[in-house]
Amino acid sequence: MKIAFLSVFYPYRGGIAQFNAQLYKALVRKHNVTAYNFIRLYPKLIFPGKSQFVSPDDDAERIETIRILDAINPITYNRTILKILDEKPDFLLIQYWNPIVAPCLGYIAGKIKSKNIITLSIIANIKSHESIPFDQLVTKWYINRNDGIIILAEASKKELLKLKPDVKYIIHPHPNYSHFGARMNKIEARNMLGIPIEKKVLLYFGFIRHYKGLDILLEAFSGLSDDYYLIIAGECYGSFDKYQKIIDSKNLRRRIFLQLEYLKDSQISPYFSSADVCVLPYRSATQSGIVGIAYHFGLPVIATDVGGLREVIEPFDTGIIVEKPESNLLKNAIVSFFQQNLADRFIVNVNKFAERYNWDTLAEEIINFAEKLKK
Repeated sequence: MKIAFLSVFYPYRGGIAQFNAQLYKALVRKHNVTAYNFIRLYPKLIFPGKSQFVSPDDDAERIETIRILDAINPITYNRTILKILDEKPDFLLIQYWNPIVAPCLGYIAGKIKSKNIITLSIIANIKSHESIPFDQLVTKWYINRNDGIIILAEASKKELLKLKPDVKYIIHPHPNYSHFGARMNKIEARNMLGIPIEKKVLLYFGFIRHYKGLDILLEAFSGLSDDYYLIIAGECYGSFDKYQKIIDSKNLRRRIFLQLEYLKDSQISPYFSSADVCVLPYRSATQSGIVGIAYHFGLPVIATDVGGLREVIEPFDTGIIVEKPESNLLKNAIVSFFQQNLADRFIVNVNKFAERYNWDTLAEEIINFAEKLKK
């Protein structure tokens, strides 16, 4: 099939661009795929991080794209539409992740759909993690401009059907990321980072934002013995001050490895390879690409019971679900993980999950969905 794939790709950084790169590679193995990318995504004034782009020396997946769309320049919307129509695709695939990009992507989706070209969207988060005015109205408008929706967690189903009860959709769990290199020997990885060999090591990985609950993890960690060690790796969106206050007030600094910069793909392996378990203390979530990275490195997960995290952990016996995002409950789960020696069992099941849900199966389901909608 001939596919137009519109979203964010290299040189933009972050989980959405990484997701799109892996899906593109799976699709292009059997189909003719043209990737359409942004010239400009977020205005600098509203972007909370240090940069929207990977560094020049980053070895991120360099997908060949047509950079044509400016999220805040409507002139480029019609230019993008004409370019896609000129290619005569069998269907348009879009990854939608934030109401801020709804005007440009929704306008394009509706216009392409009106030309009798099937238009599908992957929507990672039906509901925003951090409240945005009118976000549900905007997302509802966006959904209505598509022929079908792909969601990545069963937990999104209720929210999706609330916005559009008759929506056509499929569900496929977030596949494991596979482009970060192989898992290293644990001792070598810890030596590389300067992490004590004998410690029980927890990993918090990814952008630091309020809804991701690093403060909850720090409070839980403060109640653990000196046998435990914590890696925090990820750029902070906003101020790190409130987390630093917890670290200082609880005298935790000597037991924490802090890496508050965005990591290149080639730098990630030592962090996951050093850890015994990845901890997701989220206050809210739909699904998480961090689970996909952890599973790639054969790492079990301890996560709070929010969004779709339970459904990619509990049924597969790959980690522990904490009923609420509360520090004491999280602390108890961490202690149980080590006291009951659960790692070996979970690791076996993590590897089974990776075999079952991968980028090729996601690509195949999207193709089948598009073909079904064309009939």
